[in-house]
Amino acid sequence: MGVALKRCPWPRKPLDVAYHDHEWGVPLRDDRALFELLILEGAQAGLSWSIVLAKRENYRRAFDDFDPEKIAAYDARKVRRLLADSGIVRNRLKIEAAIANARAFLKARRDPGGFGPHLWSFVGGRQRINHRRSMRDIPPRTAQSDAMSRDLKARGFKFVGTTICYALMQAAGMVNDHLVSCPRHAACVPAGPASTLAAAGAFPGEIEAKYAQE
Repeated sequence: MGVALKRCPWPRKPLDVAYHDHEWGVPLRDDRALFELLILEGAQAGLSWSIVLAKRENYRRAFDDFDPEKIAAYDARKVRRLLADSGIVRNRLKIEAAIANARAFLKARRDPGGFGPHLWSFVGGRQRINHRRSMRDIPPRTAQSDAMSRDLKARGFKFVGTTICYALMQAAGMVNDHLVSCPRHAACVPAGPASTLAAAGAFPGEIEAKYAQE
């Protein structure tokens, strides 16, 4: 008999479950969507993702649907309005970081390849497929998230520590950290060589070795 699949244990509230089942771990490459995720992951610092996810629609309203050009132009008056908005995390440092990140994003987007491909370059441009069997197997950071964090900080981004970067990598499907017992593990694997390795039961070291040969 096969092993019964069951959802990863971390989502408990209905909104978290819907996010896990439809968004978390799905490869995300759009610049604007990655910028939104970067801001929200930064807002999560010191809090739970569940809190920020519940406020996501409020963030979209308050931050002009995460339009980086508009956010980059925010002034002191706008910051005061955001600090008075109970629908978001009212933390001055995080709000000011969002503005700084919008300005850094606009500069990074002008680089060859754009923002999204640059972030994906830290995993070699393709999803790293992990085979985690329990939540204890999932690290808070990796060498790749360390490198991404150093790079983003050097570019002027704020609230981009390595744990935040790893959370971004998980959410954006740069790494597949759904447990192998979760049906979303297979569902989030993109087509291509990585998919073949996952289907064959390869483990991360084998996948990395394959990438190194190409």
